[in-house]
Amino acid sequence: MTIKELIDSGLFKTINVGDDTDRNISGLFCCDLLSIAMSKAPEDSVWVTVMGNINTLAVAALCDVGCIVLAEGISLDDAARAKAVQQHITVLNTDMPIFDAALKVHERIHA
Repeated sequence: MTIKELIDSGLFKTINVGDDTDRNISGLFCCDLLSIAMSKAPEDSVWVTVMGNINTLAVAALCDVGCIVLAEGISLDDAARAKAVQQHITVLNTDMPIFDAALKVHERIHA
């Protein structure tokens, strides 16, 4: 599955679309502790989290995750949204709990 296919699935609302939407998603990562995410988030994964701040975007860029899904109704503030645009990071969000959002992504990856 590509990032574009995840966006087009309609499962999540779009906050920002990065410029690499043809990128393949290779896995899924769930974590809300940025120090752990920094050392363990797999490249090309979908990172599901409730951490919607500018530091999350820095970790996503450092780890080269495919995109971020913010769960539990979390969104980005203006500074974080501007950073997502600047760094071309795809960020989606949902009102679903983290587990449910991750399960939806997992089902799409393995469909």
